[in-house]
Amino acid sequence: MAEYGKLYKEHTAILKHREWRGFKDTAYDYYRWLVTWKDMIKMVLKAPVSTVKGLWKYRWMCSYLSTPAFVDRHVAGLRGPHLRMAHLHYNMIVKHATGLIHTSFVADEKINPGNKISKKIVLMDEIVPNEVFSGFPNIIPIPLQTIPIFLTSMVDQQITPPYLEVTESFGVPADVCPLPSAEVGVAIEDDYPKMGCCIVASNMPCDGSIMNSSFLDRRLQLPVHLFNIPLRYKGEDVQEYAVDEIKSLIEFLEKQTGEKFDWDAFFAAMKNYNKQLDYELQKWDVNKTPYPQMTGAAFWLYRIYYFNLSGGVDKRFLKVDEKVNKIMMKAYEKKTPVSKEMRHRTVVWSCPANYYTSFANWLENCWGMNVVMDMETMISYLKIDTEDKEQALKDLAKTYQRSIMRTHTKGGYANVVDELWRIVEEYNADTVIMYDQISCKGMDGLTGIFDDQARERNINFIWVKQDLMDPRTISRRDMREQVNKYMQTVLQEEPVDPSLLDFEDDLAW
Repeated sequence: MAEYGKLYKEHTAILKHREWRGFKDTAYDYYRWLVTWKDMIKMVLKAPVSTVKGLWKYRWMCSYLSTPAFVDRHVAGLRGPHLRMAHLHYNMIVKHATGLIHTSFVADEKINPGNKISKKIVLMDEIVPNEVFSGFPNIIPIPLQTIPIFLTSMVDQQITPPYLEVTESFGVPADVCPLPSAEVGVAIEDDYPKMGCCIVASNMPCDGSIMNSSFLDRRLQLPVHLFNIPLRYKGEDVQEYAVDEIKSLIEFLEKQTGEKFDWDAFFAAMKNYNKQLDYELQKWDVNKTPYPQMTGAAFWLYRIYYFNLSGGVDKRFLKVDEKVNKIMMKAYEKKTPVSKEMRHRTVVWSCPANYYTSFANWLENCWGMNVVMDMETMISYLKIDTEDKEQALKDLAKTYQRSIMRTHTKGGYANVVDELWRIVEEYNADTVIMYDQISCKGMDGLTGIFDDQARERNINFIWVKQDLMDPRTISRRDMREQVNKYMQTVLQEEPVDPSLLDFEDDLAW
């Protein structure tokens, strides 16, 4: 892949025309592009009036019109099996997300007053995975912030600044993590659909979420349950408390919905969850070998999406995993190279920037830095018992303690530092991209420790500053430049594709 950057329109990084990948791969890529549009159009046709009203009512809805471009930039440069696996993952994300949007608009009491769906919905914090809700097959769990702001900020980097500004004008300090700050801005602007019989808040991933919950409580005016997760989660002394928290959550849901927890439905869903986990772990095992088959952004984006939103209930995810596994193992047996040139086996650590989720693709295409593992993929890999009720709750509690943006940022030094070097060794990585999320205080005290231990291990250690959801502070271009300087001055390497060294995308979605 050469001179990919020349396909970009100035300031936007939007393609002038579709990438030519050879006839077979170009045809497949175009077919999947049409599938994305098909799923979006299908969502509109299901409830055209509600969707159009939602489009006019909510600022964030317009961002989803750029979803095909989102997929395009996340498959840039991919070929063969890698292209096919990535498209299958992204198409599943689009299918599920459009379903969430459809349900949200149909149930929205601002758009459809007096509808019957709203009271069947339980809202939850986006960081609370879906597994416990699988025991309530007659309720509809909706992650409140996922569609209006969390996923939208990945699709469109321009959507968060207006919400951040309104939060700051409301008196919240500007140095608060922009994730909860943007979510608060959506509440202040009254840009959340009005629906649900109750809401499940959480202390995950950090104290900023607690601030967020207080604003949501005031805005939504629904019964709220705070679902707490232990911080020092590896200690056995906190596990009884963790299980009690899940039991308390189940009691709350039973009281608010009038439904009883269905153990048969829960166990059936967890069997699907465990099968998905088997497929996930096989991806990890293949990536430990000299012939990894899935690198780039699809690895972690699909992982955090299905981990939080599948809950073992939506079997479409399992079907996608089965297809991907078949493609992956066939390519692995043939020792198919994952990309044209793999110079550095790379591990990404700390929380990635929502406004630049395709950063790993740029690393691969520009510098031959293939991300074989990252922190957000390496979340809970514990199976959940499907026969013993008490053991199932213990397994579920431990799973929740190891969820996204949390498992390696909480629980002490060993989870953050020692775990990184374990992953580096297991995946035979020679390079680490360490995100420095400037509004997060979590990694500040470990900078010197990481640098010293990287030198001892002879690991290329690249700090990349970013601001999670605010591209105005540190832009995508700024993030790329930090890598460019390291690769050119410290390693004195030439890029795989020089046209990708420097380009402007400040006006891009």
